Amino acid sequence: MSSLGLARAIWRKSSYSGTSNDCVEVRRTLDAVRDSKNPSGGMLVFGRRTAARFVSAVKDGRFDG
Repeated sequence: MSSLGLARAIWRKSSYSGTSNDCVEVRRTLDAVRDSKNPSGGMLVFGRRTAARFVSAVKDGRFDG
């Protein structure tokens, strides 16, 4: 992704995090995550199919303890 694309990216974090910055943020397109404590640091970027499978697994509760 170009630096221009990163500058325009829209990020969100869970409403469950409240005012805390101890969480991850997800890019609106659901294909990248980053650490909310260090938003200018690195991020993990996924292909659209991989990101869609991950989001589906989270919604299905596959990672619930």
